[in-house]
Amino acid sequence: MLLYITLGTNDLHRARAFYDAALGALSYTCRRADEVEIGYAAEGDSRSRLWVTTPFNAKAATVGNGCMVALYAPSRAAVDAFHAAAVASGGIDDGKPGLRPHHANFYACYVRDPDGNKLSAVCEKTE
Repeated sequence: MLLYITLGTNDLHRARAFYDAALGALSYTCRRADEVEIGYAAEGDSRSRLWVTTPFNAKAATVGNGCMVALYAPSRAAVDAFHAAAVASGGIDDGKPGLRPHHANFYACYVRDPDGNKLSAVCEKTE
């Protein structure tokens, strides 16, 4: 259903350092970078699916209350690694890795990037 997701930033250099580390823990890599945007994709994907960009209208990027991007994690260890990398790279813990009440195998963590955008890494496997 989703083609791509775009998140705003007020500091692209800072965002790149954060996303390279956090998304790298999930094996997502930066496929495109220029002075206004960076795009990330999974191995084998033909296009970037997560974009971080300075707003087109040149106004400050702001956070949408109630908005969140949930990223697929192949294992619970990947969720743990994502959380650790995100926090070590300037992100803010918004929910440590662990099981959530959504269903028996919903293992997730929540962080905010340096601009305040909320991200989650989720594994729905038993380990």
